[in-house]
Amino acid sequence: MCRNIKTLFNFEPPATHEEVEAAALQFVRKLSGYNSPSKANEAAFNRAVDEVAGSARTLLAELVTQAPPRDREIEAARARERNAKRFGREG
Repeated sequence: MCRNIKTLFNFEPPATHEEVEAAALQFVRKLSGYNSPSKANEAAFNRAVDEVAGSARTLLAELVTQAPPRDREIEAARARERNAKRFGREG
């Protein structure tokens, strides 16, 4: 899985359009192997990003959970703590 794709489900406030688009872009980049496609592949690449983003928005809208929404700031602090332990740095 792409390391830059973040979990977007069950957050308060919900994932933004921009977050879903960024995740779709990262996913298509990973699948295609292109960071930036050539002109010949640009239309297919952009269409794939749009389709993946649309599917992701549908998925996020249809998922259900009994768990309370997670707080973005708390999750970000936990991620920083995990990274500090993993990479041996503070903060």
